[in-house]
Amino acid sequence: MSVHFKATNPDRILLVLPTWVGDCVMATPTLNAIRNRFPNAEITALAMPLLKSLIRDEPWQDHIITWPAKKRPIELPATIALLRQQRFDLAILFQNSFRSALVARLAGCKQRIGYNRDGRGFLLTHKLTVPRTDGRPSIHPICDYYARLATTLGCDHPGDQLTLTTNPRDDATITQRLADFNIPKDQPKIIISPGASFGASKLWLPERFAELADRLATQHNAVTLITCAPSEDAIAAEIATRMTTTAHVVNNPHITLAELKSLISQSQLLLCTDSGTRHIGKAFNLPVVTIFGPTHQEWTDTNYPRERKVSIPVDCGPCQQKVCPQGHHKCMTGLTVDMVHLQCEDLLSKAGINPDLDTTHSVAPPLVGGGSAKGSTKQDLRSQS
Repeated sequence: MSVHFKATNPDRILLVLPTWVGDCVMATPTLNAIRNRFPNAEITALAMPLLKSLIRDEPWQDHIITWPAKKRPIELPATIALLRQQRFDLAILFQNSFRSALVARLAGCKQRIGYNRDGRGFLLTHKLTVPRTDGRPSIHPICDYYARLATTLGCDHPGDQLTLTTNPRDDATITQRLADFNIPKDQPKIIISPGASFGASKLWLPERFAELADRLATQHNAVTLITCAPSEDAIAAEIATRMTTTAHVVNNPHITLAELKSLISQSQLLLCTDSGTRHIGKAFNLPVVTIFGPTHQEWTDTNYPRERKVSIPVDCGPCQQKVCPQGHHKCMTGLTVDMVHLQCEDLLSKAGINPDLDTTHSVAPPLVGGGSAKGSTKQDLRSQS
């Protein structure tokens, strides 16, 4: 059943953003479409704290309010009170949770649009029907799922071209980090992002990452940069330790998502699992090789031509489980270095980065360098403790 949004021009809009990094990046076509549909509206993003540095410079938002940290749910009433002060005319819910609809209602948002699921339909003024197949939610690209929010608001279908921006401050921070690592500006940079917040089932073997990175570094005179969250330090360190060529683990200090955007924008290849970093790479038109295991590729499909997805068919998958329920993890252990290397070489060749036998670049031992970005140039509306 289609829902038609009343043709109004809201002055103040609340965007309740997706929870996860990758989902938020995949929402950018719709977010840009909303900005274009309501160019004069004051738009506030309600986001998880982690996403703040990812979105702070994006043109589709004017202000950011963050959800309380998971360990501090007692702050939620203060967040709702802060939202009420803004007197929003319209709330657009990218999240599917009951909580997101309840907060939008308690915050006094006059119109609330979102999908009718998780028993929250009575909290919405405009309810979208979840696409279903045989009575169950169908598997479809998330970009299309979000696009229905845009078309309901009167936008043309926004497509699936992901976009993100960097700012000069973060670009300069990363440039300095690379200089502190003694990496020449013209040396090809390969980023490995081995982690996945989803769970252990998405992880590829560290020794295979290491062997593949050594091959690419040797063949292309490239330098390897391993990015990780604090919880992924161990796997990043194991990869670097197993490598025979130089690898820099970018964790002293860890970079913010804003700085990760800048690092990706200055690199030549991203090798990753099915994680949020993958979509950041696509937003910057970087060649991306994604190693898939237990997750449905259809959920995150886009028409991005510079990505290669590597997977093998298994009789037990895709299971969508955080930990392999059968204990063998063969959807990932069955993926060989040769399989992934072939796709890396294909993308590098198409990008004009061919095997280089010249070894004039000197690769120095890893050094600690760089720093964190400073405050945002956008206005942030904060909940009080």
